[in-house]
Amino acid sequence: MTGKAKKVFVALSGGVDSAAAAILLIEASFDCSAVFMVTSENSHQSQGDAQAVAEKLGIKFYVLDLRNDFKSILDYFCVQYRSGRTPNPCVFCNRLIKFGKLWDFAKINGADFLATGHYARIIKTQNEFGLYEAAHITKDQSYALAMIDKIILANVIFPLGDYSKSQARKKVSSLCLDIEKKAESQDICFIPNDDYVSVLEEMRPELVRTGKIIDSSGKILGEHNGIHKFTIGQRRGLGIALGQPHYVTKIDAENNIVTLGPKQELMHKKLTAVKPNWLMDAYAAPFRAKVKIRYNSKGAMATVTPKGDIVNVEFDEDVFAITPGQLAVFYIQFGGESRVAASAWIETAESVNG
Repeated sequence: MTGKAKKVFVALSGGVDSAAAAILLIEASFDCSAVFMVTSENSHQSQGDAQAVAEKLGIKFYVLDLRNDFKSILDYFCVQYRSGRTPNPCVFCNRLIKFGKLWDFAKINGADFLATGHYARIIKTQNEFGLYEAAHITKDQSYALAMIDKIILANVIFPLGDYSKSQARKKVSSLCLDIEKKAESQDICFIPNDDYVSVLEEMRPELVRTGKIIDSSGKILGEHNGIHKFTIGQRRGLGIALGQPHYVTKIDAENNIVTLGPKQELMHKKLTAVKPNWLMDAYAAPFRAKVKIRYNSKGAMATVTPKGDIVNVEFDEDVFAITPGQLAVFYIQFGGESRVAASAWIETAESVNG
């Protein structure tokens, strides 16, 4: 990675990863500026931390207020839960905000590149840029990036693509700001303390309404007070004791019904996904791929069949709890590396028993 005085804007969040990314860019001789995105009223502490990093590094610091733009992420989040689906706001945000609005801002201010602290890699082969898994697979974040526009790949830098988290912390320790001691956030940025139910009920109070909990035969097992409290594959917090493990197998938003069943009813062989985003030339014929169906998925081998705006996937082995609203990401082996070919939104899943 060499800068040759190219101008890069790094998205600085106030955390370890983005700070390490900024340090690496400066070490590589880029003309580096930092930008902090304000997405909610709770951004003040993080903004202060980000500004401290920029001042320590001696780089220009911009603040970009995206609260109005971020409303589309909040609306998407609420609409998906209201529809009985499980949203993936980080994926949505990466496409529209970080690699959309933020990149627009960077370009207007003369940037050649946009950099973030994501653990993923951009690799150029011949005249083509591709998105690849990180070198340290345990930290890989390519799944969350798989919906960004292919066009932007040539202008994106992921300095941490070849680094581990411990290496990033060590790099940041040189700033003497105690940032390297920060715990890794597991929360969605706009959900305080991971309490998404409270956020949903505040934004959409109509979600709180009583409905039935049934089993797959239609037997009533109890009641719930909002389908937004459930997701496919959920086992804990069901409020019903059945003597053996049961999971959420279906959420019927139209009739306000949650269905529970044993694990076997969540074993799936096929899925259908829609609105594919290709990060390489689109395949016209079926192809083999490792498919991840959620962020922390290790992936499972499958045959992927594109049909225009629809993608059908058949797995080699049974897969647990395919969830509508989540992203299916398709990885192929390319030059000995795991490359993101495309991604698409999961619409339906077919159980092993049909």
